Amino acid sequence: MGNPILQFGTSRFLQAHVDLFTSEALAAGRALGAITVVQTTSSAESRARIDALRATGRYPVRIRGRRHGETIDHVVDCTAITEALHAAEDWARLRERVAGEVRTIVSNTGDSGYALFDDDGADLLDGSRPPRGFAAKLAVLLHERFRAGAAPVTLLPCELVARNGDTLRDLVVGVARRWGADAAFVDYLLGGCVWVNSLVDRIVSAPIHPVGAIAEPYALWAVRRTAGMTLPCEHPDIVVTDDLERYERRKLLLLNLGHTVLAEQWLERGSMPDMTVGAAMDDPAYRAPLEAVWRDEVMPVFDALGERDAALAYLDEVRDRFSNPFLAHRLADIAGNHDLKKARRLRPAVELARALRLPIGQPRLSAALG
Repeated sequence: MGNPILQFGTSRFLQAHVDLFTSEALAAGRALGAITVVQTTSSAESRARIDALRATGRYPVRIRGRRHGETIDHVVDCTAITEALHAAEDWARLRERVAGEVRTIVSNTGDSGYALFDDDGADLLDGSRPPRGFAAKLAVLLHERFRAGAAPVTLLPCELVARNGDTLRDLVVGVARRWGADAAFVDYLLGGCVWVNSLVDRIVSAPIHPVGAIAEPYALWAVRRTAGMTLPCEHPDIVVTDDLERYERRKLLLLNLGHTVLAEQWLERGSMPDMTVGAAMDDPAYRAPLEAVWRDEVMPVFDALGERDAALAYLDEVRDRFSNPFLAHRLADIAGNHDLKKARRLRPAVELARALRLPIGQPRLSAALG
């Protein structure tokens, strides 16, 4: 079976999401194979995770929270990662892997993952040393695969970027063109490789050191159906859809908006610095205004779009997630970059209502936006 899945990033999120899904799917005979994980940073914590994975080949994910009225608290032993590499130190081996058995590439490279660097130049295309940037690394590695005559691959970025597959494709193609790569290689990237947009949704609240994670019961990987794509596995929490925007809209206007509405109240009230989302949900002074926003200012948008039932079902999940007794999600943390988050999370609800010509005032959202 080998290691047909290559993963860039060692984050606790990936451990409790893609890697856990693949581990469970392997046990059910529904995965492509095992995972090779690649550390792309110089972080000491990432190094410790790589060393632990090399030593044991397994790690725990503790699932804790509430779902459908039940308290859940159990540990999943994850065994899908059978090889761990460091991009800089194991570059030659990484090039071999990409030129060989890899069929699917997954990534979650953090906030700076899509950054481009001026010192990543065309001389790197020969593969002799690794570039700094992730997109440049992919350009070199896929060029190696192209030169080896290997079939194109599927790329499934999990970064929280709109149209993440399209965005990563454009970055990699841009690097290749800037470096003066052959037109045939650019065609390989554009017409051969399959770049898939997807949405990930799971709160992974804490790491287990040196490797492992604590996560909520809810999980979703919504993947846009794309011709020719090869997924790493089949799993109940992976949804292939022709309408990814519906999933993105639900997450943005119910979960993300809900967090920001709570943070707005917390800032206005000057409340306790360590107040959590769970504590706010237990306090009628916080919860009642939030429920009013969801009911009166957001749900009419989903009604008008014909998405009411799915939105209500997702909102029930959000209530469970916000009320998770095991999750210490501080409103102070959510309130970081608050003005930017309000613009990104609240304004779309107001703009959609206006575009749909809904007869609602949305006074709380409008007041928060100023």
